[in-house]
Order: sequence, then C-alpha cells, then structure tokens
Amino acid sequence: MTGDQQAESGEDAGSAGDTTDPDAVSFLGPDSEVTPVLSVVIPTMDEEDGIRPTLESLREGVAQLGVPTEVIVADSSSDRTPEIAREEGAIVVTPDRRGYGAAYKYGFERARGEYIAMGDADTTYDFGELPALYRLLLEAEADMVLGSRFAGTIEPGAMPWLHRHVGNPVLTAFLNLFYGLDVTDAHTGFRVFRADVLEALSLRSDGMEFASEMIMQAGAIGLDVVETPITYRPRVGETKLSTFRDGWRHVRFMLVNAPGYLFSLPGLVLALSGIGVLLGAQFGVGPDPGLLGLIVGSLLVVVGFVAVSFGVFSAQVTSPIRKPRDPVTRWVERHFDLEGGVLSGIVMAVAGVLALLLSLFGTIAPGSGPLPTPAAVLLVTVIALGVVVVFEAFFFATVIETHLFDVSDGTESHADDD
Repeated sequence: MTGDQQAESGEDAGSAGDTTDPDAVSFLGPDSEVTPVLSVVIPTMDEEDGIRPTLESLREGVAQLGVPTEVIVADSSSDRTPEIAREEGAIVVTPDRRGYGAAYKYGFERARGEYIAMGDADTTYDFGELPALYRLLLEAEADMVLGSRFAGTIEPGAMPWLHRHVGNPVLTAFLNLFYGLDVTDAHTGFRVFRADVLEALSLRSDGMEFASEMIMQAGAIGLDVVETPITYRPRVGETKLSTFRDGWRHVRFMLVNAPGYLFSLPGLVLALSGIGVLLGAQFGVGPDPGLLGLIVGSLLVVVGFVAVSFGVFSAQVTSPIRKPRDPVTRWVERHFDLEGGVLSGIVMAVAGVLALLLSLFGTIAPGSGPLPTPAAVLLVTVIALGVVVVFEAFFFATVIETHLFDVSDGTESHADDD
C-alpha cells in the first residue's frame, strides 16, 4: 500500500491528515471492520502514571498521520494500567509469560497492521514524533526505522550519566562491529518497521535483551535499518531497569551470538602472537624473550588454539545470530573428519616426543650438546597441541554426531538394546 493509498484509507476511516483534531481520533478496536494500516505495540507493567499521557501523545501522532491505527497494550500490571489503557481506546492483552521481550512478541502476534510501531509507556518517548519515523520508513523504503536519542535531544534527567556516556555508546559500538550496522542508538525502544520483517527476524528473547536481538537479527540478515532524531524525556513512575544486571544481559547476549568475535578472533590473535614469540626466539629474530617469555609464548599458542576450536564448535552445534566465518572455521567445516583429526594429532605428538628423545640422547646432531631452550619449548608446544588435537577431534565428532541425532526424525534411539 502506498502512502497515498494509506492516506485515503485514513480519510475513509474518519481521519483528515494534519488537520484532524487529536481528541476526535479513535483507535481501532479488535472487531473493527476497518483493517489497520499501523499497529502500535506498547508493553506495560505498572505504568498507571504514564499510560494515559503516552496514549494521548500517540493520538496526536495518529492524527497527523491520518491512517487507521490500532493500539495493543501487552500488559502484566498489578495496578490500574490496563483499565486506563482501555479507557483510552487501546486493545489490552495479557502475555502468557513475563518479560519485556515476551510482552512485545505477544503483542506482535496479535498486530494486524501492515506496519508496526513500538515504544514504552513511561512518557520517555513522545509518540507525537511517530509521523517522522513512519514517513521515513515509506520514503526511504527501509525495513526498520529507529528513533535515535543520541542524534536527537536527551532532556536533563532523562538518562543516567553511565547509560548516556558509557553503556549505550559501548553497546551500540559492539552491535555495529559485530553485526555490520551503522547506527547511533541501537537500544532505542522507539521503532517502526514493516510487519513482514518479523518472519525473517525469528525473535526468541523474553527479557530486556530483546531490544538488542531485534537489531542484531536485522543486521545479520542485511535488513535496511535507518534512523531519525527524536526527543528523549524523563520517565514517569519507577524504572524497571537495573543498570548492571540488564547491561550484562545485553553484553552476554551479543557475545554468545557472535562466537567468531568471542572465540575465533581472540584465539587467532593469541595463537599467532605465541607462534611469533617461539619462532622469533628459535631463529634469532627480535629480542631474546628469555625462558619466561618462551613459556608465555607456548601458553598463548595452546590457549589460542583451544579458543579457535570453541568458535568452530559453536558454528556447528549452535544457531548464533552471527556465525563465525573466519578461514579456520570454513576449512574445518569443509575438511574435518575424526580419523584425519586423530591422525594429525598423533603425528604431531609423536614427532615432538621423538625429537625431544633424540635430542636428549644426542643423536640428532652428535656433539652439538643439549637442545637449545627455544627449540625445546617449541617441541613441547607441538606435543601439547598434538594431544589437544586428538581429544578435540573425538569431542568434535561426538558433539556433531549427537547434534545430528538430536535434530533427526527420531527413528533411532540412544537406549541400549537390552
């Protein structure tokens, strides 16, 4: 439906564009014969002080848009929030689970509009600015529009200093890096998007990390996400957020859904650093690291290898939003088999042990004396890696086979045949 068609529908439903009196605007009920163009979903939990002014500002925004609109309040309150919402013409539903994300998903499932807007009921977001987000979505032919607080105005007292200068900027930077985005406010709760993108997003989170998941999924599948400045105001009522608990939930969710950045990249950096130290000492390149430096180099190689292995495992047996696509993971995906992995590990370990034994008995180079410390540490590292490769090959095969069994049609059984 084009913008002109939507305006026509709005006028047919009793709206008159920018000249409509907000007090004359009625939100569509669940039994209305008019199909809503826009569905506004608002989660609430004990927001009786904020819900009425929120819906009043929303009525102003809808009056400017002039499109048929329904408002779905997904409520888990113990106060008068749902009664006030109904008085204001909203459709009130009760989610079957607690949580910020659960409330949104429950509301989204019941939304009938071609476009969906979301925002909070604590007056922090001015729904009178909704037309700016909605019109940008149409004009830019985007999939999602974010109302950016950092590109707009944050009123005094609206956002704690730690959130404004540390939490939100850092989390947004992570999201941009991990998921290929370029936004200024990834955690804004004021958004408008096409309803059909929900099928592509496959949202799962029930808690506060839902806000992150929506943007992460959008970036991972290449949706067109744009921003427009908004005003962020002080909230009415008591906040439900916990700075450190909810901040950690966002960070944890981002990391576990990007194992390439959590495991593979740090592992490669550690392993290559350790290899550089060991080979540099062996061939006399660079400063002498000393015995302690050699031990640290060996440790870096082993720890880095194990970390990269975790990234490979994650790519095979989990469904993260951003799968690791580094060269090591891709190579293992194409070439790994249990026998090859075990054989490689045994060859590495046996070769290292034989080299150490031959050196010990002076048969590698008679009369050359004991093996130099860099070479000895290098061989011990190779032995350790060989042993790790053998165990990881069996572990990898066990996990993969178990995973494949779990997702099979269930025709086999783990039970013993007794």
